[in-house]
Amino acid sequence: MDLSQRLNEDMKQAMKSQDKFKLSTIRMVRSAIKNVEIDERRTLNDDEVLEILGREIKQRKDALHEFEKAGRGDLADGVRAEIEILTPYLPAQLSEEEIKVIVQETIQETGASSKADMGKVMGALMPKVKGRADGKLVNSVVQQCLQ
Repeated sequence: MDLSQRLNEDMKQAMKSQDKFKLSTIRMVRSAIKNVEIDERRTLNDDEVLEILGREIKQRKDALHEFEKAGRGDLADGVRAEIEILTPYLPAQLSEEEIKVIVQETIQETGASSKADMGKVMGALMPKVKGRADGKLVNSVVQQCLQ
């Protein structure tokens, strides 16, 4: 079952169980996916749907940070719940140790030796960890390894 079908099935299940919060969250994400499909006039594949899901979760994490900084616990709780609903749709995230191993391999493949080669390493590395690791974490690991 592809990701779009899984979202549809989970939406139907949320309707049946009358889980209005989960239903509205899944509808929001499906709406974002549908908007891209309409713009591009085609059905998206799983990788593209994952990219949209990742973007939606990132937006919610940014909002969560801002709400917590502003002392708005009520809004932060809602956003936190949305993140918990959407996270299971993403592939398992890599640990920092796993990222370090991939970074070391990529540095050897590209022949990088200093921070000046960081762009070359990141360019080769990001497709390998796409959707499975946060870009900021990957960036910091690469910087540590290229010192």
